[in-house]
Amino acid sequence: MGFARTCSVALIGVDGVVVEVQADLEPGVAAFTLVGLPDKSLSESRDRVRAAMVNSGAEWPQKKLTVGLSPASVPKAGSSFDLAVACAVMGAAELIDPRSIADLVLIGELGLDGRVRPVRGVLPAVIAAAEAGYEQVVVAEQNAGEASLVPGVAVLGVRSLRQLVAVLTDGPVPEEEPAEEGRPDAMLAGLVVPGAGIGTGLAADPADGPDLADVAGQRAARLALEVSAAGGHHLLLSGPPGAGKTMLAERMPGLLPPLTPSESLEVTAVHSVAGILPPGKPLVSRAPYCAPHHSATMQSLVGGGNGMPRPGAVSLAHRGVLFLDEAPEFSGKALDALRQPLEAGHVVVARAAGVVRLPARFLMILAANPCPCGRHSIQGDTCECPSSVIRRYQARLSGPLLDRVDLRIEVEPVSRADLLASDGESTATVAARVQGARERATARLTGTPWLRNAEVPGHELRTRWQPAPGALAAAERDIERGLLTARGLDRVLRVAWTLADLAGRDRPETRDINLALELRTGISRGVPVGLGQPL
Repeated sequence: MGFARTCSVALIGVDGVVVEVQADLEPGVAAFTLVGLPDKSLSESRDRVRAAMVNSGAEWPQKKLTVGLSPASVPKAGSSFDLAVACAVMGAAELIDPRSIADLVLIGELGLDGRVRPVRGVLPAVIAAAEAGYEQVVVAEQNAGEASLVPGVAVLGVRSLRQLVAVLTDGPVPEEEPAEEGRPDAMLAGLVVPGAGIGTGLAADPADGPDLADVAGQRAARLALEVSAAGGHHLLLSGPPGAGKTMLAERMPGLLPPLTPSESLEVTAVHSVAGILPPGKPLVSRAPYCAPHHSATMQSLVGGGNGMPRPGAVSLAHRGVLFLDEAPEFSGKALDALRQPLEAGHVVVARAAGVVRLPARFLMILAANPCPCGRHSIQGDTCECPSSVIRRYQARLSGPLLDRVDLRIEVEPVSRADLLASDGESTATVAARVQGARERATARLTGTPWLRNAEVPGHELRTRWQPAPGALAAAERDIERGLLTARGLDRVLRVAWTLADLAGRDRPETRDINLALELRTGISRGVPVGLGQPL
């Protein structure tokens, strides 16, 4: 008889639960039983572990083998338990000292030849291990950089089971060939969640990304982009095809400041679970940019999938930008599913396998044509769409969803003069103003749970941080006329505070409120918009 135990981590969304892997050997007919709510891929680890041990030169025990994953009530999924199961079996068979693995956390998939393959979700798994008090973690060599981001944890990256056994038994460590670029081991970090059906991408460094100076004209839209970046306000760009809506949205990540260390870990954990961390760059330091295709389902937007739910587009855009191009072409069910994360900053996905809470604090940009043919708002051109078709098309963006969008801009076609002009500000210039506005907001919100103006509740804006006396006169008239809801007033106040931060004022004045109203309702308030001097 023999018994050994070690540890691994089960992921539930982006949260980890430390799992004790126990192996017990008893006399009897040779059999391998795996218990503790394993899924299909984990159940198959019995064959992977047996082959890996034999091909690594270890003798497979010809006894009744039972491997238990505790706590048994927590669902376990994936192949990341392979390494822990193999070590527990070898410890029970006394091929290695059981005491050498008792305090180890082992995370990795085993190939049939004994190689240790990288897996998704290593960062949140190691974070969970560190919070549980474990100080030593063993992962695949390709995951070592990601695991090393967690302070206070000693990380050992191995290429094969043979190397790990040699380290545990104080023997000579055999040489193993590293994973070559282009092979499955090296390409794992570039994969997207299977079945998600969404396009994702990490924002490039501003120096390498698209420049805002490339956008000709569009002064009002450029101002809205700057305000959106400075305060974290959601933005709707409506206009005909070719006016520059997509160009503007693609330049938003370059305006956002770099992520703070805590935000970087949050974002990296989500992208690690999704398996889209770029090779050689384990830490995400720039705001992510996610642009799903309009055929994306509700599950791919908010999260879901078979078994335990996985992050969707709203979580992959956490602390960054979610761009929905051709927004009316998305299904109404998918768009309305965004309403809850837009308010709460997280999404709760309930499935039969469990309930998962995923982070989803993102900046949303919607781009929409005025009608199916796109020419409804072009002066001097003919729109072929009947009025009923136009109304139905525009109604695809529901009122409750639009009520959560702070800025709504009509993007008109660029004139010949604007195309020939070259007076557009660069991304670096606008980003500097955005950074200054965010610093002023951060100083004001110190000691509160909010980081940006878009997150501050309306009650606080009306009582704790009030605008100048009489500044709300126009907003109050809009409420009486039914042009503004109570939620809309709160969002106007948030935008007004961002405008004041951009201008360096201590609190919003009448012109800030009026410009915020114009940016939300589209009704002119007589406030001049100057390029480079937005206020």
